[in-house]
Amino acid sequence: MDLGIRGRRAVVCAGSKGLGRGCAEALAAAGCDVVLNARGADALERAAGAIRDAHGVEVTTVPADVTTEEGQAAVIEAAGAPDVLVTNAGGPPPGHWSDWGRADFQAALDANMLAPILLMTALLPGMCERGWGRVVNITSQSVKAPIPQLGLSNAARAGLTGYVAGTARQVAPMGVTINNLLPGIHATDRADALDRGVVKAEGITLEEARERRKATIPARRYGTPEEFGATCAFLASVHAGFIVGQNVLLDGGATNATI
Repeated sequence: MDLGIRGRRAVVCAGSKGLGRGCAEALAAAGCDVVLNARGADALERAAGAIRDAHGVEVTTVPADVTTEEGQAAVIEAAGAPDVLVTNAGGPPPGHWSDWGRADFQAALDANMLAPILLMTALLPGMCERGWGRVVNITSQSVKAPIPQLGLSNAARAGLTGYVAGTARQVAPMGVTINNLLPGIHATDRADALDRGVVKAEGITLEEARERRKATIPARRYGTPEEFGATCAFLASVHAGFIVGQNVLLDGGATNATI
């Protein structure tokens, strides 16, 4: 399917690996030039080179921590006049509700709620003025069904979801859509970190931890960055203009809900 976005300019945050990399690859495959951000400069340049070689598009790199004001400013400056924005940042560490204090919640809010909001605040006006734009926020299945050990993520991402619900309806008349992608467990570094936490807590092997987690997923496997990226690219396409303010689960059926 031709997604109709060849020649568009896309900004992808935390895009050197994992789900962000999957989104960057899919957008580049659809013909988008990409502004690629990540904290680690070496990994970022390797990812950018691979995307250029594979898809023949322009890739601009922004090595910066997008959860900070300085990092956001760097991404916004490099973005220019983008047509697509994919927000993404690593999730807060797991833990127990009694262990978290104000500083922990502030860090989670900065990364997983305020950073995407501030990027949208900066880039949405230009999209609205030009009459076309797509924003895809990578959040979590936890906004549909909370994960007890991920309370910091539950709180911060739920706040972003509420913001998007209202804002998406305000910019839709200008041809701009905002939607959220809600990943479950995918084969990324984040899944490895969560599984290693189980290994440490319960004294089992990494393979045992993975098999146990897979057994809770109806699809009986972890998702892949490639299929996640393909969904992101569709939401960024000309075919998704009637999808507004939605929360799209990609979790292999793990969230047990009717709606």
